[in-house]
Amino acid sequence: MKKDLVAPSPTAIKSATPVIFQTKMAQAVAMLCSVAAHFVRLPVLVVTDSWFGNNGLFRPLQASAFTFNLLSRLRSNNHLHDLPPQRNAHQRGRSRKYGEKLGSVSTLATAYREKAQTLSVFLYGKQREVLAYERVVMLRNLRAPARVVWVFRKTRWVALFTTDRTLSVQQIIEYYGARWKIESGFKEIKQEIGSAKSQTRNAHAVINHLNFCMMAATVTWIYADRIQSEPQRRHQVPGRASYAFSDVRRLIANAALTEDFSGLWTIQPKPRQNSFVATLLRRQLLDLL
Repeated sequence: MKKDLVAPSPTAIKSATPVIFQTKMAQAVAMLCSVAAHFVRLPVLVVTDSWFGNNGLFRPLQASAFTFNLLSRLRSNNHLHDLPPQRNAHQRGRSRKYGEKLGSVSTLATAYREKAQTLSVFLYGKQREVLAYERVVMLRNLRAPARVVWVFRKTRWVALFTTDRTLSVQQIIEYYGARWKIESGFKEIKQEIGSAKSQTRNAHAVINHLNFCMMAATVTWIYADRIQSEPQRRHQVPGRASYAFSDVRRLIANAALTEDFSGLWTIQPKPRQNSFVATLLRRQLLDLL
C-alpha cells in the first residue's frame, strides 16, 4: 500500500531496494509496453472495461514507443461530437478540434435504435444475432476520433468504441465479448484459488503468492483440457451446458483421493511415506469438496 511505501515499511522492501509506488494506470502502461515489445512492428489492440477507457491510459500509451489502439465501453453520460469540419483555404485562426455536439450516449442510443441492423456475431461460445448501429465521432475523454458501436438486445443496450477504425462492427463486438473470459479468470484466481485472501505483507511474499495462485489456475485448466469427458456441473443452470472452474477443482480432488492418482506422473518417485502427512493431505482435499 502507498502508506507502507511512504513510511517506509520493512515489508515494502524488495531485494534491499524500496518498492516505488505506481498507480493502476502506471502499472497497466508498464505491463502493456512489456507485451508490445514482442510485437514492435504491429499495432496492439488494448481491450478494457470502462474504468480504463479514457485518456488516463490512452495518453501515456500514445506517448510510448509502440503503437496502441483502444477498445472499451462508453459510459451512458459521455457526450459525443461530430468530426470537425474541413478547414477552408482562407480560414483564419485555429482549426476546430470538435464538430457539432451530438448528445449523450444514452440519448443517441434512443435515436439510433430504429436505424440498427441485424448482424451475426460469434459471442459467448456460439453464433448470435444482434442489433447494432455504428458511427465515427469525436470523443472528448480521448480527444481523438473513434468508431462507436451501439449494440441493442431486448430492452438493454451497450455502447462500445475503438480508436482502430479499420475494425468491422462484428470484430468490435466479438473482441469486447471475449474480454469476459478475463473477468472470469480474475474471479477464479481471487475467490476460487484464494489470491485475495493472502495474509502476507512482505513484497516478495505477495508476488510469490500471486504467482503460485496463477500457476494453480493454469494447471487446473490444463487438467480440464486433457480429460476425455467433461465434468458434470454441480449447480445446474438453465440453458447453460458448460462446466465451471469449481467443477474441475472437485474432479481433481476426487481423483487425488484414488489409489491410481500417481499414474498421472511420468516419473514415479519412491519417497518414504509418512502416514500422518498423507492423512492430513487427504483431509484437506476432502474440505475442497
